[in-house]
Amino acid sequence: MDDVSETLFIMAAEGGEELSGNGELEESPAMEASEVPTPPPFEMADTSEENGSATVAPEAPVDLDPSSFSMPLAGEDEEGELPADFERLWKVTQDNPQDFTSWTDLLQYCEQESHITASRRALVAFLTHYPLCYGYWKKFTDLERRAGYNSKAEEVCIQGLQAIPLSVDLWIHYINLLLGTLDMNLAESPKRIRSVFEDAIAAAGLDFHSDRLWDLYVEWEKEQGNMKNAAAILDRVLKVPTQLYNTHYDKFKEHLNSHEPKEVLSPEEYDELRTLCRQSQKAERAEQAQEEEAERPPGEEEPATPEGTDTEELIQKIREQVLLRRDKVYQDNEGEVRQRWHFEDAIKRPYFHVKSLDRHQLRAWHSYLDWEIAQLNKDTKDPDQDPNQASTEGSEVTAQPNEVSEEASVAQDDHRVRILSERCLIACALYEEFWMRYIQYLEPQSVDEARAVFKRACEIHLTHKPNIHMQWATFEERHGDLTEARRVLEALENNLPGLAVVCLRRAALERRAGNLDQSEALLQEAVAGSKEKPTLHAFYSIKLARLLLKLGRNPSKARRVLQEALEISPDNDKLHLNLLELEVSGDPWASAEAVQECVTRALAAPLATHTKILFSQRGLQFAEDYSNSIESVLSVYEEHQKLMKELGGTKRGAENGDEDSEKLDKGEDDSTVAVSAQVPPTVPHVPITTPPPPVMGTDMSAQAGYGGYGNWYQQSQYSSYGYQNTWNYNQGYYPPS
Repeated sequence: MDDVSETLFIMAAEGGEELSGNGELEESPAMEASEVPTPPPFEMADTSEENGSATVAPEAPVDLDPSSFSMPLAGEDEEGELPADFERLWKVTQDNPQDFTSWTDLLQYCEQESHITASRRALVAFLTHYPLCYGYWKKFTDLERRAGYNSKAEEVCIQGLQAIPLSVDLWIHYINLLLGTLDMNLAESPKRIRSVFEDAIAAAGLDFHSDRLWDLYVEWEKEQGNMKNAAAILDRVLKVPTQLYNTHYDKFKEHLNSHEPKEVLSPEEYDELRTLCRQSQKAERAEQAQEEEAERPPGEEEPATPEGTDTEELIQKIREQVLLRRDKVYQDNEGEVRQRWHFEDAIKRPYFHVKSLDRHQLRAWHSYLDWEIAQLNKDTKDPDQDPNQASTEGSEVTAQPNEVSEEASVAQDDHRVRILSERCLIACALYEEFWMRYIQYLEPQSVDEARAVFKRACEIHLTHKPNIHMQWATFEERHGDLTEARRVLEALENNLPGLAVVCLRRAALERRAGNLDQSEALLQEAVAGSKEKPTLHAFYSIKLARLLLKLGRNPSKARRVLQEALEISPDNDKLHLNLLELEVSGDPWASAEAVQECVTRALAAPLATHTKILFSQRGLQFAEDYSNSIESVLSVYEEHQKLMKELGGTKRGAENGDEDSEKLDKGEDDSTVAVSAQVPPTVPHVPITTPPPPVMGTDMSAQAGYGGYGNWYQQSQYSSYGYQNTWNYNQGYYPPS
């Protein structure tokens, strides 16, 4: 290995960080005290290097779109027989892929056995489920490199960077891999290394913990003898708020003082500063010349300085001017760091782990994101609100450079919001709220970018979280892609079978698309597949009956669905209630017999006492409202009174509006009935409504009872019988088990 590669391997300081069992970096006590940065206003403790998240690096030769992430294929050199315990440990991981410990046990075993085939198989499967564990990407790369497969090692590294382009460690590992495998004597090798450095800076250079990457780039350019490139890189990092921001300024000063300005500055800046300093120098010398001319011997002239030569004095003046300009940049950047420091200090676990974060850490991320977005909003205020803005055409022309500067500032702030959001999605990858927050930020700017984040969240990190999948389907439907919305919901149902909410969402999607037949078919399939679960079967049956009645205009088919469901669940009061609603909603004269049949069926079913009373009451109310003869009303009333005596009845005080002595019992359908320990008398003592005139040959006490009934069934507890809310079988999507 040449001196350049050896130096850069030392620069990477890979030995100063240790990988824990799950692959994330742990803080190492080997970090020197001099490396701990001093915060602008206060002291900051050590923080470990941050793992990264998926973001797209512009103009990168490597496709860093996370949606293109895929695992490398197994090699052709696979060893035949696997280690003894591999299959046993492998089966545990396949039975429960969410068990992180079983994965680490498998990987540790493969590493101990030094079996390349087993290790490849385990690492490919593990990183498919947990691609944010960048430590295992490094292990996978090293595995291939030790085996002599440098091209495979590079492929693995590229796959890892597709998954987590913000990982500074993985970028450094990739660069070191290239430095160790490329022939640096070839002209194209330095160009490729520089290109990879630029890709790394574009992807992860704005990370608060990206200092090592910047330093490595600077040192590599110095080793190549490109002092101007090194100075340009230091110039760039002076504008980036990073943890070690002050050390970059010190290195710039050291670099400037170690070389002549023309060796480190761009030709344009050097010529500008040289001209400025020479003019200043000439003005100073002119003043001195006037004073010295009187003392100079006659005939002696001032020695001339060659026009193309820079004196030490001129060089020093140029350096002072360079630092004067950079000092303003440094001060501005220090202000940016000061604002971010306490947010960064509050983040204790910036890397991915399956363990839950405490609420303080979640709040810290939310606060940091709120602040960063607020900074962006400050820069996007309407410039028309500026009272000093000129209205003339000339002033508009002069304002254009400022507008361009504002646009660049907004673009930079937007990029910082994205970088911070991606960093957040490392530590909080298992929390839906942060994914949705990022999606809501991206959607107004780019639907495709928001869709890519949905895809990454649902297909990699949150495969078993139904809510975000349904949000994705809603997103696609809202943007007109019904095919993709269907695919998302179907995939979710296949992945998590048996969720009622997913089935209903699929049916609702087809209904909104105008495909009533497909919506009905989905519900029928759900009904047929849930016969072994009576409660769920009743739930789907009610949904299907409602669709057939309300939208399909097919009451006979809806009736048949409910009746078949009652054969399986005769004790389900919601089925009885919805069947009664169906009959009551039809032609009152044609459905009178069907209504009474529903009431009779409910009274014969094994339902609760208060539920039976409600059904009897509803039948009596229907007779009162729609019966053609008083005899039929009285007949129903007599049956109701008989039922009241059999079931315990209610207090007469409640019938006449006196509810002080009444106890209310709340039913499952949110209706209330009066319950009393005493059997009510047959005749109310103060009837409120006027009874009908006497009928010849009838029992007057019965008529008086019927006359008193008018007020009885109008009491508040019966008006809330639940008829208006009959479809409220459960407010949530999940039926009770």
